[in-house]
Amino acid sequence: MKTKGALLWGIKEEWSVEEIELGDPVAGEVQVELAASGLCHSDEHLVTGATPVGFPAIGGHEGAGIVTKVGPGVTSLKEGDHVVLAFIPACGKCPPCSNGHQNLCDLGAFLLGGTAIADGTHRITARGQGVSPMCLLGTFSPYVTVHESSAVKIDDDHPLDKAALVGCGVTTGWGSATRVADTRPGETVVVIGIGGVGINAIQGAVAAGAKKVIAIDPVPWKLEQAKAFGATHTFASAAAAVEAVGELTWGRMAEKAVITVGDIQGEDVEDAMNLIGKGGRVVVTGMGDATKMDVKLNLFAFTLLQKDLQGAIFGGANPRAEIPWLLSMYREGKLKLDELVTTTYTLEDVNQGYEDMRAGKNLRGMILYTDKDR
Repeated sequence: MKTKGALLWGIKEEWSVEEIELGDPVAGEVQVELAASGLCHSDEHLVTGATPVGFPAIGGHEGAGIVTKVGPGVTSLKEGDHVVLAFIPACGKCPPCSNGHQNLCDLGAFLLGGTAIADGTHRITARGQGVSPMCLLGTFSPYVTVHESSAVKIDDDHPLDKAALVGCGVTTGWGSATRVADTRPGETVVVIGIGGVGINAIQGAVAAGAKKVIAIDPVPWKLEQAKAFGATHTFASAAAAVEAVGELTWGRMAEKAVITVGDIQGEDVEDAMNLIGKGGRVVVTGMGDATKMDVKLNLFAFTLLQKDLQGAIFGGANPRAEIPWLLSMYREGKLKLDELVTTTYTLEDVNQGYEDMRAGKNLRGMILYTDKDR
């Protein structure tokens, strides 16, 4: 079928909204009509070249919609099902999935490969060329054809534009604070970087019972938002927070710190380490440049204070369980989703959305699809 998509044809170019050809689902795949797509910072890494991907590429990895076609052999979904697209597929059968680590599913090896899991071919073409979909999804288009392992069925009563948010940012931030950091009641938690992921790390830390939740970001408006989501203290930088965190904790420092900056640098690790005390844990959730190797870390203090440095992907979540559960929390008023969306855009305005993100104007921008996009 012919539809529209926002494509990237090279590093540091703008997104180009143009006609694409979307293939029907083959065995193991479904086609989904999307209601919305989040504008996540991870797609910005395609623009900067920090995340390696084949060009042309179609962006977007945070979406939700309704299944319109089902390929041969698909048993987990049917036409008319409402689904959230998980940015990492979860087959449920490989060793990581079987051990309760669906976020590390072996199918993730195909994540940036550019071709479909099912048969190794391109499902999207444009200008006569195969197109690489971000995270096997490519939600910067009102229709996607994806592997069934990337689609999680949800209840039909959830608003799809809000449900899209749990396909990446919400689940990643929430899980980084609750699962990976393992926040305990009464602890002090620092979140560095208040965007679409960091604001949900704050939600998670609050829900886990943290006594003090400290938000760090250079944008004053984002710090105001952090307080609205439960942060108890805010600072413009990690350096500005060190002395205050010491005073707030009687010199013991925070138990946990979560780094959720949009473009993580090597020095961010040491900044976070300086904010935690003995036996504390720093969780690295933010994405950095795939080519950079240097991290600033005081190994003397790291060893003597027995600190922990932990990477995190998708918040350590099992998306097939976590996505429906988070949406049930939203339904019960215990998870904020409506408040996350600062600005909505049309597909044609995708570049404006990312300009606003760079300027620090959005917690999460979102594309809402209309008939004009289809």
